Amino acid sequence: MFDLQKKNNLKQKRIRIIIAICFPILVLLFWQYASTVGLIKASLVPAPLNIVKTFLSHLESGKLWKNLSVSFVRVACGYFIGAVAGVLVGFLMGLFKSVNAALNGIVSVLRPIPTIALVPIVILLAGIGFSSKVIIIAIGSFWPVLLNTIHGIQTVDNKLIEVAYTYRINKLKTTFKIIVPSAIPAILTGLRLGMSSAWMSVVAAEMIASSTGIGYLITLSRETANARVMYMCVLVIGVIGLFIDKGLTRLERYYLMKTRGIADVK
Repeated sequence: MFDLQKKNNLKQKRIRIIIAICFPILVLLFWQYASTVGLIKASLVPAPLNIVKTFLSHLESGKLWKNLSVSFVRVACGYFIGAVAGVLVGFLMGLFKSVNAALNGIVSVLRPIPTIALVPIVILLAGIGFSSKVIIIAIGSFWPVLLNTIHGIQTVDNKLIEVAYTYRINKLKTTFKIIVPSAIPAILTGLRLGMSSAWMSVVAAEMIASSTGIGYLITLSRETANARVMYMCVLVIGVIGLFIDKGLTRLERYYLMKTRGIADVK
């Protein structure tokens, strides 16, 4: 019975993988056909093969990598600042009710504001250089990390806290031995979402005020009516975002499996 269920699950998984691969291919084939026969204007929606040719030419010339590397550096700096700040503030708000009461109102007001709406203010205060891009990315990555950290701490099993209180374990040890390990899964989710937000934020920042970066390439292609470069940049952003999310998801799963394995052994 167990073997039959395992085979069915494996078969369903294979079917899902086939669907996940075949459907995008069918969409691309239809897109290529529609652009070739004139169902859609090639000047507005270039054919996939033309976009691939544009991608290869930009890759060979080094123009794409040059702008991507600039964006990567900005994301790395901004994400590090936003993630560290989000975890620290999240811990303070999650652990101390007084801090939560003091900051909750500010968080509730600022959190719904789209990052792109803050771009003009940040540029006004910090200029249009490297620092303004880093600030925008840090703000974008800060909120997911903050909210998930608070959620992780506040949803720790009360029974574990009661056990620590019963055995008179001091607060510092309770925090690092019980609360932090229990909150790590939620924090990891926040860090993954924060990276996605950071990648989106750098594109928004570069589209408004920059002379380098992948967002700048999109703005330049729009101003020059170069649809091929525009679509190429958008697809590159999507693919990179997908790989980043999948990579962080795998790391998150690996960590959780490893910690659970250690816990089972103990």
